[in-house]
Amino acid sequence: MTAATTTSTAPALFEALPEARLSSFAQWRALTGRIVWTMATKGELIFAVVVPLVFTVGFYLPLRLVMNFQGVHYEQYVMPIIVLQTMSFTMMSNAQRAAFEALTGLSTRLQTMPIGLLVPLSARIAAGLVRSVVALAAALVFGYVIGFRFSAGFVQAVLFCLFSLAVGTALAIGADALGSLTKSPEALSQALTLPTLIFGMLSCGFVPEHSFPAWIRGFVRNQPISQFSFALRDMAADGVTWQVLWVPLVWVVGLTLAFVPLAVWASVRRS
Repeated sequence: MTAATTTSTAPALFEALPEARLSSFAQWRALTGRIVWTMATKGELIFAVVVPLVFTVGFYLPLRLVMNFQGVHYEQYVMPIIVLQTMSFTMMSNAQRAAFEALTGLSTRLQTMPIGLLVPLSARIAAGLVRSVVALAAALVFGYVIGFRFSAGFVQAVLFCLFSLAVGTALAIGADALGSLTKSPEALSQALTLPTLIFGMLSCGFVPEHSFPAWIRGFVRNQPISQFSFALRDMAADGVTWQVLWVPLVWVVGLTLAFVPLAVWASVRRS
């Protein structure tokens, strides 16, 4: 879809701009700009705004009365999982774009051109970050409408945003690697949807841990989505402490260290 338009014009872009060959940064800037422009003109950025709206309505409205009755301010409680689920759509977008480039042979063609080996990968990740910023801003606006507030101050609010984007970028890097290896946008989208749903629903993002059966609470509490939601919830409320932050931080750093080499290898390998 949008990836097709982006990738089909990328070689022509570099052929028309020979000066970009002199600098990897210029190449990255040109390719990133082309992807972002395509996302803007083909409606992907609009979709990035609609997704958090759907999540806000779909998650908040059905459960707010039940949770408020239990003494939980649900607008504060549910906002982290809305943001995390929104970031997961950036992950899927990166995966589909990488898969399309590999499927159509564009990745191989770019490797034969005077373009830095890591430029296509870094351009996709940068464009995905732009999409994440748009989606995060939309999610916070919709969260404000339902009553979500940053009561811990400006610094914690900035930390909330940075940590959310870090999680989204780490996931996008891993998804990009899978896309480059799988070469099937449709199959990859379906494959990523299932674990996203499982980890999302079996987390403390929607309901507290005690709402789950005792035999599964250990998994629910310790899996990364729950840990991310714990940290984000504290950042928005009273301010996160190192005791809460270090575990989700280890998850983000660990996922990044695992995904980056895989993504680099998948992007630069020759078919």
